[in-house]
Amino acid sequence: MAEIASTSAGRGQSPPAPIMNLADDHLFTVLLLLPVDSILSFSATCKRFRNLACSDSLWESLWRREWGPSSVESVKSSSSARDGLLLPWMVLFKRVCKLDSVSCHRITDVDDEESSLLPLPRASHSLNFVTDYLVLFGGGREGGRHLDDTWTAYVGESNQKTLKWKKAESVTPGGRFGHTCVVIGDSLVLFGGINDRGERLNDTWIGRVGCHGKQLLWKLLTVVGALKPPPRGAHAASCISEKTMVVQGGIGLSGVRLGDTWILELSEDLNSGTWHEVVSNALLPPRSGHTLTYIRENQVVLFGGRGLGYDVLGDVWLLDIQEQCERWIQIFYDFQDLEESASLPRVGHSATLILGGRILIYGGEDTFRHKKDDFWALDVKTIPSKGLQLDGGSVCLNGSKAWKRLDGVSYKPKGRSFHRACADSSGRYVYVFGGMVDGLHLAVTSSLRFESELFMVELLLGL
Repeated sequence: MAEIASTSAGRGQSPPAPIMNLADDHLFTVLLLLPVDSILSFSATCKRFRNLACSDSLWESLWRREWGPSSVESVKSSSSARDGLLLPWMVLFKRVCKLDSVSCHRITDVDDEESSLLPLPRASHSLNFVTDYLVLFGGGREGGRHLDDTWTAYVGESNQKTLKWKKAESVTPGGRFGHTCVVIGDSLVLFGGINDRGERLNDTWIGRVGCHGKQLLWKLLTVVGALKPPPRGAHAASCISEKTMVVQGGIGLSGVRLGDTWILELSEDLNSGTWHEVVSNALLPPRSGHTLTYIRENQVVLFGGRGLGYDVLGDVWLLDIQEQCERWIQIFYDFQDLEESASLPRVGHSATLILGGRILIYGGEDTFRHKKDDFWALDVKTIPSKGLQLDGGSVCLNGSKAWKRLDGVSYKPKGRSFHRACADSSGRYVYVFGGMVDGLHLAVTSSLRFESELFMVELLLGL
């Protein structure tokens, strides 16, 4: 009878869920495959799961998964440089996701006595971060002359607020402004621009940093076939995959604004490349002074610029390449407060992918050529990576969730346009150089004021 009672009682109990039998290390592996929201829901099921799902080791791994190992090392080095205490990774993760402010710092040269050996003021140049170096090339300066110099500065991990510019020895691609320069692996890919004679260019160069920043080795890319983009300047460019670059728009011959899109597929050794033009059903308006920003494999975001009739634009487009299908998709944003988006249109701004999966948009100018000094963040996660349901080549998203105006604290740089910006490998620090500032008599070319200031934008995480 006792055996029967025991058996009956056993039948009345539900067996434990199979997941309860998994060891913690197996659960850890499973959690790393889940979205963050699912992990937070999982943590609410029981004490054991909460301890695992909120563990520091898990959230450091999630940080590494979402934003890369270099950003992990950046946070650790920042903590060590201060007091050695590091906030829990879960707290830091949430702070990145809720980013609402940035801090600007003026960058000083290491050797004050050599302050004369610094890059001249300029605009419409290129600035890139590659192999731990800032690389500055070309641009336009006062008097209407265009520069052909190359400067490098090593960016150390312990102190991002000082650095040393070095004028690099190089056989340059020739003086120009309004060109683009894109990082592909540990190399730079420069395209187009406008030279001293006002000629639009369509040459492509490959650059590599050498001799600890003392040299920049440029070589002309061999283009396979006769097809290549028409000459242009003030266009936009971005990498779109490991060995692929996209070029869009700009000012072509006779000052005509362009609306075409071209893709360069590079060889493995970066000695040659093949161009082809993107054919899309969506009609992308011609423009110049806009930006292209890589957001994920085979997707880049286009924002702003100056269109036909000199109107300044505030539209957003996504170039999506999926399964040999290349298409432009316009993204419309529905703002709850229309005044919220009134200051978004701009030209000559910068748009940089930063830690947390956002595009940091800074500066530029409006239709009346007034320079801007504001910071905006566009959340890339609000843009679907696939499965976009199109309505006539467009999609509508919630603007109030996607866009956020960031507060600037500490030092406030002058409003500027046609500056250049790039993020370090962690995505937490953005470097900005040069540009043009307000208070100018724009009708007289020689009266343009150009900046030579270098400053750093730091994402505030409360470290």
